[in-house]
Amino acid sequence: MTSTPSRGCNDRVMVHRVEKTVAELAREITRHWDTQLCWVVGWALAAVWALGFPLVSHLETHRVWGLSAGIGYACAATVTYWKPGPRARTAGLAIALAGAVVLPLTYLVLTGAQQSEVGVIERSGVLMLRQATPYLAHPHHVVDYTPYLPGMSLFGMPRALLGEGAWPLRLLGDARIWCALAFISCLWAGRRVLRPPLTAAGATRRGRLPYGTAMAVLTASPPVALALCVSGVDLPLAGLCCLALAFAARGRYVAAGLALAAACSLKWTAWPAIAVAVALVGCVRGGRAAWRCAGVAVTGTLVVVLPSALLSPAAMVQQVIAFPTGRGGVETPADSPLPGRLLTELGPVGWYAAVGLLLIGALVVIASLVLRPPADAASAAQCLAIGLCVGFLLAPAGRFGYLALPVVLMVWARCAAPERRTRVVGSGVSRTGEARESGLAPSGERCASATVDEYTVRRTRTTGGPGAVSSAHAEAGR
Repeated sequence: MTSTPSRGCNDRVMVHRVEKTVAELAREITRHWDTQLCWVVGWALAAVWALGFPLVSHLETHRVWGLSAGIGYACAATVTYWKPGPRARTAGLAIALAGAVVLPLTYLVLTGAQQSEVGVIERSGVLMLRQATPYLAHPHHVVDYTPYLPGMSLFGMPRALLGEGAWPLRLLGDARIWCALAFISCLWAGRRVLRPPLTAAGATRRGRLPYGTAMAVLTASPPVALALCVSGVDLPLAGLCCLALAFAARGRYVAAGLALAAACSLKWTAWPAIAVAVALVGCVRGGRAAWRCAGVAVTGTLVVVLPSALLSPAAMVQQVIAFPTGRGGVETPADSPLPGRLLTELGPVGWYAAVGLLLIGALVVIASLVLRPPADAASAAQCLAIGLCVGFLLAPAGRFGYLALPVVLMVWARCAAPERRTRVVGSGVSRTGEARESGLAPSGERCASATVDEYTVRRTRTTGGPGAVSSAHAEAGR
């Protein structure tokens, strides 16, 4: 008599696999729809925010941008909602970029519509070529003031050289185009600097957007897109600060100093970046490298600023320092209802109170740098963003648009940061921060912990041997 073999065990295995597959599929669908909902809600909120500008703003440039961007964001939300999937998200992102950046920027440039600071930058380029200083000796109106340092005139020189001719010349000579190019180039270069060794260009952490997509979303976001289209003044500053922090995180103190010098020669609001980047270099490479970084930054800034300061010292002090702080001959147009501005409306006592609070905030940030210096680009960007937020909120004169700089710092650092670094504790390895180049490790005594490159740990693991982790620790201490 023949008996059929029992298949109960195989059936149980197959049922278990099917149940596991169904559960994984359900989790994947849930995660997909959660992601899809985030995209839709994000574009919808951006559309509501942008469409408010035509209703409340008295500036023509803001109204034009708000109408175009609002329509673009609404179309992006609609496309992302009705056709779920990666392709729909990509199409929605492209529509948002077109509506919030490409179309309004092209229209505003070709029609000559701009905020006053664009004209100020372009005039400073003309003055720099004519008299080697961008400041008028006797300004009478608000638009006669140049509240920027001499380096900003570089973005106005294309207009001075190309003039106002056919539409290609108007497009290529506009300062906003060159500010946008500098911003995008610095973000791209900073990512290249932070990229860890032997990592594929497309490799991303689980749950993280690809870097190109993240930067496209950042560019299409309302704070950055608005600034890019109507003025663009603060974008090169933001890009250079990001690049400087990337160099500092890699221990390349000379390059970090040069990037800081370029940023600090544009606006004096970039000067806090020197303290943060120097603290980061000190944590990565030690005190001597930190002092050299500071020396390069200060020397480079003086090389750009000092000639104009010697040629027109009174005009420079009046326009660069007194005017932005509300102590100039005319009232600054930066009058957003921020805490510092509201205090100055109380009179001289309120002005001194705002300045006092600003100095206290600066001391708190400096103390945090001394007691707990940043150990990677992400923590340094966070520290700088917090310091700038405090400064912009408590400054006697300010605009909401200034807050785009902290936003760029926070988002860029978290998107551009490579795989997290690891900390060797006894025989275990724990994740603590950002990966560094192979061979670099923090040498400052105040750093939070001794770290090793994740690539180094991975390499020692693959080589094997009883002393693999110990050798990784020894390599980090080198």
